[in-house]
Amino acid sequence: MAETIRELISEQDVDKRIEELGQEISRDYAGKSIHLICILKGGAFFMCELAKRITLPVSIDFMYVSSYGDATSSSGNIRIKKDLDESVEGKDVLIVEDIIDSGRTLFFLTRELEKRGAKSIRLCTLLDKPDRRVVEVRTDYVGFQIPDEFVVGYGLDYAQKYRTLPYIGVVEGV
Repeated sequence: MAETIRELISEQDVDKRIEELGQEISRDYAGKSIHLICILKGGAFFMCELAKRITLPVSIDFMYVSSYGDATSSSGNIRIKKDLDESVEGKDVLIVEDIIDSGRTLFFLTRELEKRGAKSIRLCTLLDKPDRRVVEVRTDYVGFQIPDEFVVGYGLDYAQKYRTLPYIGVVEGV
C-alpha cells in the first residue's frame, strides 16, 4: 500500500507560529547575540525561516545528528555525522530542531554543548511530540505540540521524501 499525506498543520499556521517564535526569542534575548545551531537535515527549513524573524544579531552553525536512518522511530543510537564548524564556548546557544520525539538526541546534544562551554543552551522545536518522550528534555520554544503520528513536510521526511511540502502532514499507510 502506498503512503498518502493528510494535512495536519497548514502552511499559513506554520508561518504565523514561526513569526510568533521569532518575536518571543527576540524579547527573551534582548541586548544579546544568539548562536543558532540547526540540527540537519530537517531543521534547516525551520531555522532559515526562524532566523529571518529574530531581530537580534544571529550567527548560525549546523550539526547532523542521526538516530533514525530510514526508520520511522528512533534507534536510540545517536551519532554525530557532521559536527560544528565553530566553538560554542561562551556563547548563548539556541538549538533549532524540526521535531522532538523520544528526546534522546536533544538530551545528548545539550550535554555535549555544556561540555564544550556554551554560556547558555535553550531548545527551540517546530514540533513537539511529548507522548513519545523516553528522555526528559526542557523545551524552551515550541511551535506546535502534535499527537503521536508520523509527520512530514517543512523539512521533515520519510526516507528522504516529502521534505519540501510547505505544510505539516501525517503519513498514512506506513
